[in-house]
Amino acid sequence: MENKISQAVILAGGRGERLRPFTDEHPKPLYPVQKVPFIRYLIQQCKEFGITEILLLLGYLAEQVEEELGDGSAFGLRILYDVTPPEYDTGDRLVHAKEALKEAFLLLYCDNYCPIDFPKLTGDYFENHAAIQLSVYTNKDGYTKNNLKISPDSEQVLVYDKARQTEGLLGVDIGYAVISKAVVESLPEMPGNFAKAKFEELAKEGKLFATSTDHRYYSIGSFARMPLTEDFFARKKAVFLDRDGTLNVRPEVARYVTSPEDFVWLPGAKEAVKLLNDNGYLVFLISNQSGIARGAMTLEDLAAVNAKMEKELKEAGAHIDKIYFCPHGWDDGCDCRKPKPGMLYQAQREFSLNLPADCALFGDDPRDVQAGEAANVPSVLITEEYPILQAIKDFLEKQESTK
Repeated sequence: MENKISQAVILAGGRGERLRPFTDEHPKPLYPVQKVPFIRYLIQQCKEFGITEILLLLGYLAEQVEEELGDGSAFGLRILYDVTPPEYDTGDRLVHAKEALKEAFLLLYCDNYCPIDFPKLTGDYFENHAAIQLSVYTNKDGYTKNNLKISPDSEQVLVYDKARQTEGLLGVDIGYAVISKAVVESLPEMPGNFAKAKFEELAKEGKLFATSTDHRYYSIGSFARMPLTEDFFARKKAVFLDRDGTLNVRPEVARYVTSPEDFVWLPGAKEAVKLLNDNGYLVFLISNQSGIARGAMTLEDLAAVNAKMEKELKEAGAHIDKIYFCPHGWDDGCDCRKPKPGMLYQAQREFSLNLPADCALFGDDPRDVQAGEAANVPSVLITEEYPILQAIKDFLEKQESTK
């Protein structure tokens, strides 16, 4: 089998009871987010993945979805439909459509969106020889209820519990699952819920795997989630900046900026921040501050340094929207110390950012770039020969040219 997934299958046939009264007259996939039917975001995302064919499994008010999307030519791909009664469950719909399925396909829920790393998901599927490779939100922030347990030594899903009652669950599947057609072919004629019918069984057989992400997913599954989803699709542009060596003179090895007097701006750094502000970008500072863990400085010392930085930026007509820092030592095992991407994901959750699509990172240390790459954020290495002001000018010029 060629290691490429060209077909997406979207489950979109239920009544969407939790979205009443909207769903009294319209199907859930057409719920407007930022005045755009939600299903359109998923179709566009599939196009960006390189998907060429989408099979929509419809039921309730199917004709409205078909009228909205047509044959897919407006999106530059092919859209097919398989319509079953609204009462059909997810497994019933898949079995009904099995003759139209490719040997491996991407399965999505019509009410979830996450900017997943699709090449990694598909690569994991083939590398693991998985029956199903799930996209899983790590749920470290308790955003929702966990429904699975993953091996700490591999990507294998050890337990899948749709009822969410097993002890020690951590993580939740969010759709975006790469699935072998053979899994659907093994189902009985009317299997009911697909996850219950196969996920638990495949987990026990060692054939269910997970590709995890810390990037929050967004949903129209209920009105309670809608404010965050609206905020996410407002599409805020953001840039992450390292501090020492990017904005200010980097101290000598094993030394730290421990007082306002130690903080010396690099040429053009304030102008670079102002350029980002003027062009509508949120600006976040992300810096490792292990001097705190090592006793070389205190949180109060860091606050005094940051206060000077922010004061002088304000005098230059610029500002930083939020400062994130890691106070831990090298061996503390935290998630926030670069090259780990924890600070980027913290900002993502707090500001509802789309990290891969709307963000960029600039830093002078390879660990900065590694942190960006770990979060799938385009990243630029700052050097003496390529200082921050020039890098930001080039970045903004590139963004303007791609509009």
